[in-house]
Amino acid sequence: MKTLTNLSNLISFPRRSGTGLVRNSLLSAFITIILFSSCKQGGATVEHTADDRADSVEIAREDILNSDILTKDEQARLKPADVLARMKKGNIDFMKDNLTVRNTTSRVRKASLGQYPKAVVLSCLDSRVPVEDIFHSGIGNLFVVRVAGNIINEDILGSMEYACKVSGAKLVFVLGHEYCGAIKSAIDGFQLGNITALLRKIQPAVLSSKASFSGKALSSNPAFVEEVCDENVKLSIEAIRRRSSVLKEMESKGEIMIVGGVYDMNSGKVEIRELGL
Repeated sequence: MKTLTNLSNLISFPRRSGTGLVRNSLLSAFITIILFSSCKQGGATVEHTADDRADSVEIAREDILNSDILTKDEQARLKPADVLARMKKGNIDFMKDNLTVRNTTSRVRKASLGQYPKAVVLSCLDSRVPVEDIFHSGIGNLFVVRVAGNIINEDILGSMEYACKVSGAKLVFVLGHEYCGAIKSAIDGFQLGNITALLRKIQPAVLSSKASFSGKALSSNPAFVEEVCDENVKLSIEAIRRRSSVLKEMESKGEIMIVGGVYDMNSGKVEIRELGL
């Protein structure tokens, strides 16, 4: 850049002598040739192959699932299986740190006009589980219900029913995670204030896991904690179907899917649990 600047200065301020003018004219012509040649070379490298065009079409098709705020009509056209597939793909993007850079200000403005999310996720309270990020979803794409131990109660069921029946979400996702403090506390029988009643809702998963687990059924045993976590997700899904006639009917009609998964704290991967009716 310094050399070009110096040459530009020579061209911009020609000397009065005839020899100087000739030299400056030659310099100007030389720079013009170089720049023109560079432009031609740059243009020659930009070739839109069939694969590039196919990728562009695929990106455009996935905008409805990933990159923008959904409209009511777009949400209505989505199938539950499409949403689950998109969330699986989003989790892969998260693991690879391949996240879309979005215009947050624009999305906030669009979302203010109405919300039509794809899914509702029931997640633990744990701050290390950033739900929207791990599924590569932005503002307006997910309803997220958070409570320690991702337990089920009537308030949470009501929230899920609102998300699906009223607002049109296509997927109910129960998300547990490794090293869950609520699971460990339930295993230990921890008691403190209102936490006691909350942990009581995890006890069925603890008791069920103890009946089938062959190792040490202790909170200090990661394998047992993982076993209880998996069982807790499974029992939560069963409770949703048993206690919400609204969601059960929607699932039986194919209007929604109810699935679960466990988040791996080390890899960022969500292991999907698809438990049939």
